[in-house]
Amino acid sequence: MSDSTFSRTIRRGLGLAVLVLAAAVPALQAQEKVVTVYSSRSHYGAESVFTDFTKATGIEVKFFNGNANEVLERLKAEGSRTNADVFLTVDVGNLWYASNQGLLQPVQSATLEKVVPAYLRDPQKEWFGIAMRARTIAYSKERVKPSELTGYASLAEPKWKGRLCLRTSSSVYNQSLLAALIALHGEAETEKMVRGWVANQPKYFNNDTQLLEAIAAGQCDVGIVNHYYLGRLLQQKPNLPVGLFWADQQGAGTHVNISGIAVVKNAKHRDNAIKLIEYLLQPEVQSQLVAESYEFPANQAAKPNMIVGTFGTFKPQRLGVEIAGQYQAAAVKLADRAGYR
Repeated sequence: MSDSTFSRTIRRGLGLAVLVLAAAVPALQAQEKVVTVYSSRSHYGAESVFTDFTKATGIEVKFFNGNANEVLERLKAEGSRTNADVFLTVDVGNLWYASNQGLLQPVQSATLEKVVPAYLRDPQKEWFGIAMRARTIAYSKERVKPSELTGYASLAEPKWKGRLCLRTSSSVYNQSLLAALIALHGEAETEKMVRGWVANQPKYFNNDTQLLEAIAAGQCDVGIVNHYYLGRLLQQKPNLPVGLFWADQQGAGTHVNISGIAVVKNAKHRDNAIKLIEYLLQPEVQSQLVAESYEFPANQAAKPNMIVGTFGTFKPQRLGVEIAGQYQAAAVKLADRAGYR
């Protein structure tokens, strides 16, 4: 065999080997028993459901944790090089932003469409709620009668002057609340309400737990919180003299938001990611998940935490939660105009 013939044979052999390896990579990835979750949920994967998923499937769950901005910026910076398969976060505003930035991909799953109510999932199927949180009115059981309350707008009444506590307007939870109210009632009516809150000279807090403790201590009488913060406090202090009032039950209903989950656009273990999401929405897993988080289950076949169950049933806003994402920028501007700190 001549040197040139030998060289051509070697090159063909190497080329064939490269093709074989390239074809094998997707198969190797499909067989890899791992799924990587980028999470801005405060529990950071500590919930037992994730270790149970590994036991049930053999798929290891890895986590990168941070606040929402850190996780989203990392996803954007990594692009196609990312190790992320799943994005897990709180508040629909973060999910809407991720989708708007092209960081997510749609998931076709009859299972997910069956168990997650339409108003708790993306119409384009890019994200799904795994738990629901209600943002409603907390009040002092010692100084306030529930009959004095009706809804969010009732907190603008002059009788609450000096008696109102609010989380700051920089809270994404309050931004989503205002966004939903803008979508329901328009900017003018929502701004009138917020100006009424401001006129009542509220005390401002950086988190809902501080706000609830302020009500218990007598620093204020009413405020707006996510329900699960009260559930967690009651676990520690069963006699805390603070109750929940379900807002706007005679109108559009109480504002709800989600902890949500999605498959990342450049996921390398897409099938494993979908398996994880479907697993988390099984009724028994949902009950276990919310027993630890004090949220409401997204799958309504599941049961809430025992303490949360004592809060009673309520009518949620049936407005698709994705609307809150669309109106977030308008909500921020409205709060600024109204002087809401």
